Parts: sequence; C-alpha cells; structure tokens
Amino acid sequence: MTNLQVFLDIATEAALAAGVILQDYLGKVEDAISEKGRPGDLVTAADQTAEQAILAVINRHFPQHSILAEESGKVGNQASEYLWTIDPLDGTTNYAHQYPCFAVSIGLLIEGEPKVGVTYDPLRNELFRAAAGLGATRNRHPIRVSQTVELSKSLLSTGFAYDRTETNDTNYPEFCHLTHLTQGVRRGGSAALDLAYVSCGRVDGYWERGLAPWDIVAGIILVREAGGKVTAYNGGDLQIDSGRILATNSDLHQVISEELMKITC
Repeated sequence: MTNLQVFLDIATEAALAAGVILQDYLGKVEDAISEKGRPGDLVTAADQTAEQAILAVINRHFPQHSILAEESGKVGNQASEYLWTIDPLDGTTNYAHQYPCFAVSIGLLIEGEPKVGVTYDPLRNELFRAAAGLGATRNRHPIRVSQTVELSKSLLSTGFAYDRTETNDTNYPEFCHLTHLTQGVRRGGSAALDLAYVSCGRVDGYWERGLAPWDIVAGIILVREAGGKVTAYNGGDLQIDSGRILATNSDLHQVISEELMKITC
C-alpha cells in the first residue's frame, strides 16, 4: 500500500503540472491544431507540451517503468511490470473549441491490472484520485458512486468514437435505446471525466467503444474504489485493449448490460 500511495502522489504531481499548461494554452492554440489521421481526431501544442511535462515527472521518479502515452506511444522499459497510461488532454476537440469539458488522465497498470488513477479537470479545479485499497477522492474528500437502483430514474453518459463515420459498429443505436429508458444520456466528449463522474455519483453509468487504454485506466480504478463496477458490455471481465467499457454504480450494472446486449452486435 505504501508504494501505491507513492505512485498516487507522483501521478498527482504530474497531472497538476499538465493542468497548469492546459490552462495557459487555452484559447491560444488556433494556429497549432492538426488531425491525427481521422477527421475530428485532433492534437494541439497543448497536448504535446502537457504530455512532455507528465513524462518528465514520471521518468524522473520511475525511469525503469514503461509508459504508454497518447502522443508519444510506447516509451521506457517495455519489460517492466509497471505501465503508466497517459492522456495529457482527454477531450482535445472540446479544448480546441474552448468547450469546457476536458481533463488530464494518468493511470498505472501493475502486471496488467489498474492500480492507480488520477484525473484532473483544471478548469473546475477538480482532482479525482484513487489507488487499489486506498479509496477514491475528489479534492481529497472521499467519494462514492450513486445509489440509483431504477434504470428509469438514472442518468447515463457515453461517447462516440472517431471512426464513427467509417464503420457500422457504432453506439448510436444503444444511445437511442437507453435514452428512452432513462432520464437522459449525456455525451460530454471526455471519457476520463465520464468515468470520474460515475465515481462521484454525478452519473449512474457510462459505456463507450473505440477507447484506448490511456482513456480509461485511471477511471477504472476510480469507479471501482468508489464502490462501482467496471466490466465488458456483457458483464464479463474487462479487456482494456478491447476499447469497450461499461462502468456503473453496481446496482444498475446488470440491467444496463442486458439492455446493451439487446442492441450491440
């Protein structure tokens, strides 16, 4: 547990440093935006600078660890049992438009299992932290998932992948289906914040496809440590590399999973 607390503190240091950079660049990146291959999949100077700040902190403290970062890819000792997943700016499209829904997300896998997670929203100054066995907090105060037990009284969230114009495997049908069964489904544009909001009870559940490990590792441990449940769509063990995730307050997990499976290919 002592090591996990150290990892959590270092991840926090890195996330806060990146958050300062995102605040500094906000509204100043119009001439430094490019696409990464798919329409709408953007990268800005803010992403790149914030990621370098995170890498500097992680490498300074843990030079022997492996890293998987959105902009830099795989770096470090790839044989290490420790793998940091880094998204310096989750919600880049929002950020580029100055839409206030984006975050820094830093997770740590140990032997393939999510153990540490930090998600930081610099605009709202909300710092979500969790480590296995240590609980989940927002701004250092303990958080728990919601207590909603009826799907008809729930609020859910989801997102739409960048390849949505290239494939029939989208979650549009699921979005419509669950919108009719709940009080609403929100689409904020940041998977990291969606998971953080499940962990603190702002939404009762979240599902999405087309995700990368850096989008979700931090959020997985946040939800689990806050009393929630995270699995594959069908309720089975989550495969992080699958790109699909279902996270809920636990009470609604089975019913949401069943509804998803009615629609999902």
